[in-house]
Amino acid sequence: MDFKLPKLGEGADSGTIVSLFVKAGDTVAKDQPVLEIESEKAVASIPSTIAGTVTAVHVKPGDKVAVGTRIFSVGDGAGAAPAPAATPTVAAAPVAAPVTAPAPAAFTPPVVPALPPPGGVPPAASPSVRKMAMDLGIDLARVPATGRGGRVELADLRNFIAYLQSVAFAPKTGDAPASAKPPESVDFSRWGPVLKKPMSAIRQTIARRMTENWNAIPHVTQFDEADITGLLELRKRHVAAYEQKGARLTVTALILKAVADTLMKHPIFNSSLDEANNDIVLKEYIHLGIAVDTDTGLLVPVIRDANKKTVFQLAKELEELGRKARDRKVSAEELRGGSFTISNQGAIGGGHFTPIVNKPEVAILGLGKGAVKPVVRDGQIEPRTLLPLSVSYDHRVIDGGNAARFIVDLVAAIQNLDDAAVKL
Repeated sequence: MDFKLPKLGEGADSGTIVSLFVKAGDTVAKDQPVLEIESEKAVASIPSTIAGTVTAVHVKPGDKVAVGTRIFSVGDGAGAAPAPAATPTVAAAPVAAPVTAPAPAAFTPPVVPALPPPGGVPPAASPSVRKMAMDLGIDLARVPATGRGGRVELADLRNFIAYLQSVAFAPKTGDAPASAKPPESVDFSRWGPVLKKPMSAIRQTIARRMTENWNAIPHVTQFDEADITGLLELRKRHVAAYEQKGARLTVTALILKAVADTLMKHPIFNSSLDEANNDIVLKEYIHLGIAVDTDTGLLVPVIRDANKKTVFQLAKELEELGRKARDRKVSAEELRGGSFTISNQGAIGGGHFTPIVNKPEVAILGLGKGAVKPVVRDGQIEPRTLLPLSVSYDHRVIDGGNAARFIVDLVAAIQNLDDAAVKL
């Protein structure tokens, strides 16, 4: 009987084996952890679905395997002959292979109508589709529409663009078939000693997602500063009580509370864009993704229902998820479902920066390092600690006015946190 790699989770069908806990001759029980596999920026422990004595192991750490791969075979423990060794099924590509734009495989080149006479009525389309067409210099009247009443949908415009590209770059008669040119590898050792370090599966996933997010979302970043002088004093008054209860009261935990309260007032920042149906999805939950800097790359575990939790609960969960992320024990499910992300670089240093929106979210908050600066208050210059804030947002969904109002309210929420919100 064979144990095969089970499904790893939604959207995950392959991974890299990190550790194997069994060898030939071992006795395995059902539900016993038998390996760890790295997939989708997480390391998951996989339990056995079968029991018996291991007669053969077909994979090793470092192998890239797909769902359904034979991991090991078992007998009944009574001297059954070992199953014949088999070459492990290896995923055809790395876990996080670079993403290319989806090709319209089933797309039939449309019959392109002639340009309409001047003064013709333009076809129906959403403002975002119109803007995209205008930016690309495409006349919507030439785009075959599939929407109700002849409405040009986003998919129609994309298909039309793909058609234009296929025409523009199609090989001429007699030419050899065009082939994809692989990325060029530069021999940097010609100029001096080098050291090559293969990208880990996590690093490849990060690279793929950052490229996808940057290319898909028109980013704008709003900057401001929050006076956290009072917030630091508030933390100082309560930090000992939190420690006695087993929690670390950090500035980040306090800001989570302010962010959750502000998102309640500005639900558009807690939304997602359903591009297929041209819908804005306003979520009735607030799940905050917390970017954690680890040795292997950036992980973003999620604190769920942050708006329903006390500062104490937020502080406890923040510490726990951070530890699990750094120890690579965070589960794939704990990395999913975020509705708004916070990236805090304050412990490292630096001021304002431009974080990349974590699709399918529409906004992300970046926190820099607080610095003491001279501030004029009531006509007097005072030293105050100012915290740099950077809110990047998807301009397809959020306008500049929305962003300005959001960050003004966020600054106020941070500066107005009081003892009542923190007291145990």
